[in-house]
Amino acid sequence: MNINTKLSLSFMMFLEFFIWSSWYVTLGTFLGSNLLAKDQEISLAFSTQSFGAIIAPFVVGLIADRYFHAQRILGVIHIIGAGLMYMLYTSSDFSGFFPILLIYMILFMPTLALVNSISFNQMKDPAKEFGKIRVWGTIGWIAAGLLISFMSWDSQEGLKEGLLRNTWLMGAVSSLVLGLFSFALPHTPPQPRTAGDFKLSEVLGLDSLGLLKHKNYAVFFISSILICIPLAFYYQNTSPFLTEIGLTNSTGKMALGQVSEVVFMLALPIFFSKFGIKKTLIVAMLAWAVRYVFFAFGDANEGVWMLLIGIALHGICYDFFFVSGQIYTDSHAGLKYKSSAQGLITFATYGVGMLIGFWAAGLISNYYTNEAGVHLWESIWLIPAGISVLVLLLFMALFKKEQINSHQ
Repeated sequence: MNINTKLSLSFMMFLEFFIWSSWYVTLGTFLGSNLLAKDQEISLAFSTQSFGAIIAPFVVGLIADRYFHAQRILGVIHIIGAGLMYMLYTSSDFSGFFPILLIYMILFMPTLALVNSISFNQMKDPAKEFGKIRVWGTIGWIAAGLLISFMSWDSQEGLKEGLLRNTWLMGAVSSLVLGLFSFALPHTPPQPRTAGDFKLSEVLGLDSLGLLKHKNYAVFFISSILICIPLAFYYQNTSPFLTEIGLTNSTGKMALGQVSEVVFMLALPIFFSKFGIKKTLIVAMLAWAVRYVFFAFGDANEGVWMLLIGIALHGICYDFFFVSGQIYTDSHAGLKYKSSAQGLITFATYGVGMLIGFWAAGLISNYYTNEAGVHLWESIWLIPAGISVLVLLLFMALFKKEQINSHQ
């Protein structure tokens, strides 16, 4: 890639995740303080991510792989998204807010696959090049959170004044910028089709399910769904857990997870090239289990180092599994189904896996709560640790060593 292409793709990734982080991290707080939403309503709002991810491969398979340039679809979605986010900014109650958020997430989740597809289309060796581009997404995620704190929208005074509503306006503006910028991104045309080759299964993106005929990829696909069950515990429970046990500045300390994500994103190409896909995924799942064991036995006093290491392991957990998984998916997809294949793995992880995971995390957290309303965190965290170990053992037993062709 030339320098202009690298800069364009990096800016695309930065804005893609800046937009998501601008509202997602503070969504629960916003709903509770600004719209006076109940716990069940907040849970329903978070589930829109999974519903969007489940629909994503069909949207991408319908439009990106067959009919239109991926960068143009990305632009149109983000311009529409900017309007929807402005409507969320002006919402005054949950009944009006939820359907707009649901429509927005059905549109937004496919863009996670589209930005990957646009990036991979410009790369000769994704295993070495993708991490350097994708890291800007993590930087964008961190930047949005820091800006929210810098503007004090999430402070106690800001919450009283309703300033957290401004996150939606920030998201709307950044979404409009990415929407317009997308039309200047490198061309990512649909693959040429011959006359009369129309297939409904292909139009709906179902042909990418053919990847599951490959035993190794099927094992990876199932493992991706299962490993997202413990992942949901991290997203849903870590902040309440750290706050409840009395860790000061817990939100700031959780940012260590994104910092480590940047570090390990840069280390991923070296590790991936030296040790291959199987060992990379094994290290990721092992880190998942270790993280939750540390959370189970750590505390806010002498055991605070265990909590900090557990948070810092997020970089290995996420990068070594999800980013390497996107590269692995691209290597199996070939030219014809690059976009729909990325949609398929988004469906497995953010969709099915996270939906099951959020439900399980809520159920288990409620079960391990005593009569005083205090969570029995050691028991809660040991369950996702155990799930991680079981997924790891399943993967190690069934996934055979494979040399992927990253130049496809």
